[in-house]
Amino acid sequence: MAIRGVSKIVLGVQDQQRAKEFWSEIVGFTVTTDVPYDDSGARWVEVTSADDRTVLVLSTDPADRKTFEGRGELPTSNFFFYADDIEKTYRELSAKGVEFPAVPEEQPWGWWSMFVDSEGNRFALQQRD
Repeated sequence: MAIRGVSKIVLGVQDQQRAKEFWSEIVGFTVTTDVPYDDSGARWVEVTSADDRTVLVLSTDPADRKTFEGRGELPTSNFFFYADDIEKTYRELSAKGVEFPAVPEEQPWGWWSMFVDSEGNRFALQQRD
């Protein structure tokens, strides 16, 4: 048997409700899990991408809020999102108030841009051919 892909990505957030609203209401992911998981009131929240392939676990655990520090205007995450039409996605998300520190531009490896989520994380967005 072979490993087939990535199942879930833990994304550290400060405000779980705000992050859930950002990823579901603005970006278009679906909230697939939102349940309590301990006696302290913590919640296990998962949002799933439109293609059902990427699941983000929105974690409030401070240990999960690690990002790449001091990288200037580069992403703070170590993974890329993709869109079929990056310019259209840029226009749609910008119209909803999403900040793009790097607008779509063609690079030697393809089209890319960078956006910021509700928690200040910077993510690369690449066009999938």
